Amino acid sequence: MKQKALNIGGRIVALFLSSALAIVTGAAVFAPELELWKSAALAGFAAVANVVEKLARASVDGTLTRDEINEAFGGKKKTG
Repeated sequence: MKQKALNIGGRIVALFLSSALAIVTGAAVFAPELELWKSAALAGFAAVANVVEKLARASVDGTLTRDEINEAFGGKKKTG
């Protein structure tokens, strides 16, 4: 359980950073007048909220499998 929580937490941080980085790069090029940190924070929080919602829906039955976690983060289900 602890390992699963650490895995999810680490992936959420990575998701936030990768989403924020994409916005910072795009905003710097196309809209330099925008406050970058606000745009990055909103993008990161939106991405994280989407994944947390998927994780919550998957865990309604009381369990959360590795496949459900991967699917929530946009990964493919493992077969076999």
